[in-house]
Amino acid sequence: MSLWQRPLKRLQAMLPVVTERSRSAGYAYAEHGIYRFRLNSLKGFVSLFLVGTVLSVALAACSGGGTGSNSSSETPSATPVAASKDNVELTLVSFAVTKAAHEAIIPKFVEQWKKDHNQTVVFKQSYGGSGSQTRAVIDGLEADVVHLALAGDTSKIEKAGLIQPGWEKEVPNNGIVSKSVAALVTRPGNPKNIKTWEDLSKDGIKLITADPKTSGVARWNFLALWNSVIKTGGDDTKATEFVTKVYKNVPLLTKDAREATDAFFKQGQGDALINYENEIILAEQKGEKLTAIIPDVNISIDNPIAVVDKNVDKHGTREVAEGFVKYLYTPEAQQEFAKLGFRPVYDTLTLSKEVADKFPKVKTLGTVADFGGWDGINKKFFADGAIFDQIQAKKK
Repeated sequence: MSLWQRPLKRLQAMLPVVTERSRSAGYAYAEHGIYRFRLNSLKGFVSLFLVGTVLSVALAACSGGGTGSNSSSETPSATPVAASKDNVELTLVSFAVTKAAHEAIIPKFVEQWKKDHNQTVVFKQSYGGSGSQTRAVIDGLEADVVHLALAGDTSKIEKAGLIQPGWEKEVPNNGIVSKSVAALVTRPGNPKNIKTWEDLSKDGIKLITADPKTSGVARWNFLALWNSVIKTGGDDTKATEFVTKVYKNVPLLTKDAREATDAFFKQGQGDALINYENEIILAEQKGEKLTAIIPDVNISIDNPIAVVDKNVDKHGTREVAEGFVKYLYTPEAQQEFAKLGFRPVYDTLTLSKEVADKFPKVKTLGTVADFGGWDGINKKFFADGAIFDQIQAKKK
């Protein structure tokens, strides 16, 4: 091997193989011209050598200071930066109402991971409105795992290049790890006699709900209202008329579901509140006596989980992040979700009678698929100038 071939051989070994997976993770170097140099001239070789040097430094920086021979440059999906550490930090970003469930599940996962891998996992957690959390991750909040209120939010992170396509196929149940239905909460004794979705459109009723522009829960609330018309024989015109009447009865739109709950209970605003069934169950477990109705016509509120590929590869936390996501589907974790009010994602999950009795049966249950998936839903209802904005404009 000649003198000039040795550094070239070394450089070629350092360049990543551009596969479809690496392309979607942001490693498509060929598209930026790295392979365009011709090697039949000294100028071409020097240019390529300089690019290789810069690339080596960049890869070393991304891998936490590793050397240029680090094999992670060849398989970016398997960066083992955290594998040899006694402690590993994992950042979980989730929507507000999952906080109690995760706080119950995380210690169990930490214990199991320590037992199986002799490694301590330390969690950083962030909770808030699903829409706000989504924007935060896209803007730089380096989540390793995201558990959001709707798959449409996860898709936004995917489209930003942080999550690889096909994330919902990487785990069971198309990525849905928790689910619930919508509930109507009223004042004690239900003085306004609110029993159905239709009652929310009546004069003199004040409804508290969050803003669909910032809250995934609020988008589910909107869909529950819309679904109540469609599933009982109405068309889009009737649904629009009904939902417009309901939102005219909304005195304020809070940022997220937690703020809506606080406005209703702590500040005494409104006659009714739309919220997740699991929030009602959790409140009752804390000793609060609530008057709540689970309408017979309802919407299946499905919440997805996903590993944020770009961040776990940067942090070297893919193994533990994927381990945590898979753990959330175990009977042990699903039992904890169920105890805190989330309906199990598996119908075959064995629940105690005490837990199973928490969930009344719903007669007619709508799904996102009924409305064409989240891309269609967002375009039709929540995009700028779409139906929700039109409804809000009529209130002014």
